[in-house]
Amino acid sequence: QLACCCGTAACSLCCKCCPKIKQSTSTRFMYALYFILVTIICCVMMSTTVANEMKTHIPFYTQMCKSIQAGEMCEKLVGYSAVYKVCFGMACFFFLFFLFTIKINSSKSCRAYIHNGFWLIKLILLAGMCSGAFFIPDQDTFLNAWRYVGATGGFLFIAIQLILLVEFAHKWNKNWTAGANHKQMWSGLLALVTLILYSVAVAALVLMALFYTHSEGCMYNKVLIGVNGGLCLFASLVAISPCVQNRQPHSGLLQSGIISCYVMYLTFSALSSKPPETILDENNQNITICVPEFSQGLHRDENLVTGLGTTILFGCILYS
Repeated sequence: QLACCCGTAACSLCCKCCPKIKQSTSTRFMYALYFILVTIICCVMMSTTVANEMKTHIPFYTQMCKSIQAGEMCEKLVGYSAVYKVCFGMACFFFLFFLFTIKINSSKSCRAYIHNGFWLIKLILLAGMCSGAFFIPDQDTFLNAWRYVGATGGFLFIAIQLILLVEFAHKWNKNWTAGANHKQMWSGLLALVTLILYSVAVAALVLMALFYTHSEGCMYNKVLIGVNGGLCLFASLVAISPCVQNRQPHSGLLQSGIISCYVMYLTFSALSSKPPETILDENNQNITICVPEFSQGLHRDENLVTGLGTTILFGCILYS
């Protein structure tokens, strides 16, 4: 294990009781573990509950924040700006190894040994890059520029997630359809899972229309919910159309059901991120609309989006 952390040996999950795995699989697992570790730290940084608990329970909190130059209440270590900085360091780390591993044709080459080992040193390097991002001069300019990079990367990642989800659903449908040729139970399970997926998608659509729209406003929300719901219906019809069935016999409602649920999640994420609107009621008082009443001031919908997004993210990373 010492050779794994500080040398060229591959890790065996740091435990003798774990089954032996290939060196390439071990390397993928370790990089995914680093990614998940940093993502969890980012989720903690985004949590206002964690920040408030730290202020309450950590003694000498104010003095500690001043000593590390993180602001009077460590405001530089929490919130979206801190997450951007940590993700910038992580992106630099993975981009560095992306360049480092170009055209490696053999696991016996020098660069391959570095790629598959030295995990403790890599962890220190990753921590140093994430920490160093907090000392970038002219933070405002950096954050403004990094937002555009993040938006572009987010768009590409959503596209990759869609591809992974479609591939996963295609294999799932193919395997269970093949099993249905031997046992009818698989055909029933396939129909049950498809029904559950569409029930979740329809329920999400109805709940969003109920909580994120209002009779006197929220036109953007209404259009977004209507268009995305219509596109999900269109994708379902295309999946079972004769033209697609002739070219892809294993295409079916399972794939479109999974994509419909994912689209509903993306719609929910967009609606929860949109600023609320205010209108005058019959008493000429300002009331807030386009947000659920239970989440006003509590950020419950934002926390739910973060939890769902993190779960989908981890699932796609582990599957890939």
